[in-house]
Amino acid sequence: MRNQDSSDRSWNNMDYNILVKIFVTLNFMDIISSVSLVCSSWRSACCDPALWTKLDLSTLSLDSNDGLPKPYTLSNDESGKILTKILKSALNLSRGNVTCLVFNYFISINDEHLVCASERSPNLKRLILPLNWHQLTESGIQQSFKMWEGLESLTVPSIIAPFKIMEAIGSYCKSFSELKLQSFFNLDFAVPLTKNVPKLKVLSLRGTMVHNQAMIYILDNFKHLEVLNMCHCQMKEVYQYEVGFTLYREIDPPIIEKSSRLKKFLTCQRDTCNMCKWRPYNERVLDWAEFEQRCWREDEVSSLAH
Repeated sequence: MRNQDSSDRSWNNMDYNILVKIFVTLNFMDIISSVSLVCSSWRSACCDPALWTKLDLSTLSLDSNDGLPKPYTLSNDESGKILTKILKSALNLSRGNVTCLVFNYFISINDEHLVCASERSPNLKRLILPLNWHQLTESGIQQSFKMWEGLESLTVPSIIAPFKIMEAIGSYCKSFSELKLQSFFNLDFAVPLTKNVPKLKVLSLRGTMVHNQAMIYILDNFKHLEVLNMCHCQMKEVYQYEVGFTLYREIDPPIIEKSSRLKKFLTCQRDTCNMCKWRPYNERVLDWAEFEQRCWREDEVSSLAH
C-alpha cells in the first residue's frame, strides 16, 4: 500500500494543465534553476507558451561584492557570463515563444547576449534594451535584427542616438511601428530616423531633451505617425549659427499646431507634474539613474510601459 500510494502521488503524474497554472505564477528564475529540473513532466510544463510570452530580466540582481551602488553592479565580466547562461536557459525552455524581451536597465550587454537572444526568440515583437548597450558592434546588431524580422516595437535608452540600430531595423524589420527613445533628440537623428522607419506610428520621447526643429521635422515627415509622447521633456532651441542655445519646458506653439493631426499628442502639465518637479537637476548620479530608469519603465502610452 505504501508503494502504491507513493506511485499515485508521484510528482511526475501531476496534471499538465494544473502544473502550467501553478508555474505561470512563478518567477522565471525559479523555473530555470529548479522547477524545470524536477522531472520530465515538470520540464514539459515549463516549456508551455503561457509561461513565455514575456521574458523580463529587469528583476535580476547580479550584485557584485565591491560595495558599489546599484547602477554599477551589473557591468563586470562575471555578470556578463551569468547573463549569457540565464538567456540560454530561459530561451531554450521558451522554445521560441517569447514575444517581448526586457533587459535589466543597469546591465551591460554585448554581441554574444543579443545574438544569443535573437537566435532563440525568432517571434520577438517587442525589445527593451538596457542603458549600457554600447558594446554592441554593427556586425552584432545586423546579425541580431536580421533574425527579428517581425519586430514591431523598441525601447532604447542611450547617451547617444542609436543610428546603427535604426539602420538595421529599417533594413530587416518591415513591421516596425513603435519607438521609445531616451537620448538627446536633434535634427542629426530625426532626419535618418524618418528615412529608416518611415511608417512609424508611435513615438515616445518621454523625459528626454528635444530640439524644437527636430520635432517640427518629425511632424512634417512622419506621415503615418499617430501617437507622440512628449511628457516630461525639456525643449532646446539653438540660436542662429549655433552660437548658443536655450533650454525651456513649454512646448512651442508650432509643434502643438502640427501635432493636432495626430490621434494622441501626450504632454504633461509642467507646473503640477510631480515627475517634472521631482526631476533631479543636480549632479547626484543615483538620483539621475533613478529618474532615467523611471522614464525607461513607465510610459503614458500603455503599449510602451513594462
